[in-house]
Amino acid sequence: MAKMKTIAALGGAATLAGMAVAGASAPAFAQASSASDYRNPVPNVMRNCAPGNGPAVRVTINGIREANGTIRAQVYNGTKADWLTSGKWLNRVEVPARRGRMTVCLPVPESGNYAVAVRHDVNNNDKTDLRTDGGAMSNNPSINIFNLGKPGIDKTRFSVGDGVKSISITMKYMT
Repeated sequence: MAKMKTIAALGGAATLAGMAVAGASAPAFAQASSASDYRNPVPNVMRNCAPGNGPAVRVTINGIREANGTIRAQVYNGTKADWLTSGKWLNRVEVPARRGRMTVCLPVPESGNYAVAVRHDVNNNDKTDLRTDGGAMSNNPSINIFNLGKPGIDKTRFSVGDGVKSISITMKYMT
């Protein structure tokens, strides 16, 4: 399986978030074949999400509260075993936060099912600060006190073909 390149970040903090992305189509589950397929920091190269390129996910992130800190977007295999499991992200993009809307490009290794988690680390301390940091997930699932911000893969998974899949997610902040 080819190595993936992807955008943005999550770093274990996807547990906060709002979500977004397109609906899942049943079969094909992309799978990392070795440890080197995981934990790949990649630059935010938007030309990888240009028409005719791919496979990749173009993620539009809406509702970023402020221009402080870092936006981290991570793409995961669309499996229960990998989703939000520490160290099981495929590709990550980290970019300085901008208020409002930002777009990142997350390459994926092949067509299949994936899920995306985004975190806004407002103070750049690499920790999840529930009172200030924000989060989002593909398909914008609702989160509540009972699931503690960790919706299941069935609510966040989406399909990517050979081209570029565009999704839109909305950041959620606790306060």
